[in-house]
Amino acid sequence: MKTEGLLAQRIVKVKSSAIRELLKHSKMENVISLAGGIPSDALFDFEGLNIATQQAITEQPKSAFQYGLTEGSHLLRERICALCADRGVEAQPENVLVTAGSQQALDLVMRAVINPGDVFVVERPTYLAALQTLELAEANIMSVSSDSDGMVVEELAELLKTQKIKGVYVVPNFGNPSGLTLSAPRREQLVKLAAEHNFLIVEDDPYGELRFTEERNATLYQVSQQVLGHTENIIYTSTFSKILAPGLRLGWAILPPFLLHKVAIIKQAADLHASSLSQSVAECYLGLGRLPAQIEKIRAAYKQKCEILAGLVEKELGDVISFDMPKGGMFLWARFRQPYDATEWLKAALEQGVVFVPGEYFFSDKPDRSTFRLSFATATEQQMQEAVARLRRSL
Repeated sequence: MKTEGLLAQRIVKVKSSAIRELLKHSKMENVISLAGGIPSDALFDFEGLNIATQQAITEQPKSAFQYGLTEGSHLLRERICALCADRGVEAQPENVLVTAGSQQALDLVMRAVINPGDVFVVERPTYLAALQTLELAEANIMSVSSDSDGMVVEELAELLKTQKIKGVYVVPNFGNPSGLTLSAPRREQLVKLAAEHNFLIVEDDPYGELRFTEERNATLYQVSQQVLGHTENIIYTSTFSKILAPGLRLGWAILPPFLLHKVAIIKQAADLHASSLSQSVAECYLGLGRLPAQIEKIRAAYKQKCEILAGLVEKELGDVISFDMPKGGMFLWARFRQPYDATEWLKAALEQGVVFVPGEYFFSDKPDRSTFRLSFATATEQQMQEAVARLRRSL
C-alpha cells in the first residue's frame, strides 16, 4: 500500500513525546527512573478510593454507568468549584468543563482558539505535551526566556510591541520541567498585558497544591479578578492526577462564557464526555472530605523526597552540575556547569541503568542541551541513592 499523502500534514510534523518513549526504558529490569512526572502510587489513598468506588457503584449506579453531560456531572462541577475556591479561583459550575485529564483540556482549548499560523507564546523551557497540542493546532509557537522568577514577562512585553499574539501558555506554580514559580509582580504584569493586547492566558495549574511551604501564590485567574475586575482573558486548567489518582483521567477547565460552549462542542466530537464512572468516584471521594489530608500527606512526602534527591545531587554531582531548588512540585531542573550535551549523557546513563529526561525536549526553539529534568516523585530514598551513584559513574 502506498502511504504517501494519506496522513495529514499536521500529524506528520508532530513528534512523539520523548518522555513517553523514555518510560519504556523505565519499565526495563534493573533500570531506576528519574524521568516520568508520575505520582507516587505509594501515596494513593486506596482506602478512600475504595470507599468512594463502592459508593458510586451501590448508591448511584445509573449515573455511574450511563452516558452523562458533555460538560460533566453537575455535582462534580460544584465540588470542583469548592476545591478551586480554596485556591482563590471563584467560579460557577456553569463555567467548568470536566475533561479526561488536564491534558485533554489543553488540547480542546488550543483547537478551539487557534487558527493555523496564530502566534502562541510559551516560556523556555515549557511542558512538552503542551508543545504537542500547539503543534497539532498548527500554531506559530514563539518563546520567551525564564529566570528564577519564572517567565520573563518583560521580554513578552517587548515582543508585543511588534507582534500580535493569540495567547500565552504558562505553568505559574512549580512549572514542569523547571520547578520555577512566577513572581507576584510578573503575574500582575501578565494579566494586564493580556487585557491591553487582547490575548488569552492558558493557566495550567497541576502542581499548585504540591507546595513545600505554607505560602500560596495567587492564581492568574485570581489576580485578573482583583486587578481588572474580570477573568475574560483567563483559561484555568487543573487535574486530579497529581492530588488523587491519575488513573481516573479527570481534569477540568474553567472557561470564559464565550468559549465554554465551543470547547464543549469539540469535546462532543472527541469523546462525548469524560468517564461517568470516574466522575462518580471523584465526586463521592470529594464528598468524604478526605482530600485536604491527602494533599497534606503528598506535600510532606514530596518535600522530603525533593530534599533527599537535591542533597544527593549536590554531594555527588555538585562539582559538575547545578540546579534550581523548587518550592513545590515534582521536579529538579538541573544543568551542567560547562557545556555538555545531556542527550548524549543519557546514553551512558542508560548503560548504567538510570534514566532521566534531557532538557532539549522542553524547548520550542533555542534548546539548552546542557539541561535535564530529574523527578523525585516515585523513587524511594534507596533508589535515589543508587540512581545518583549510577549517574556519577556514567560521567
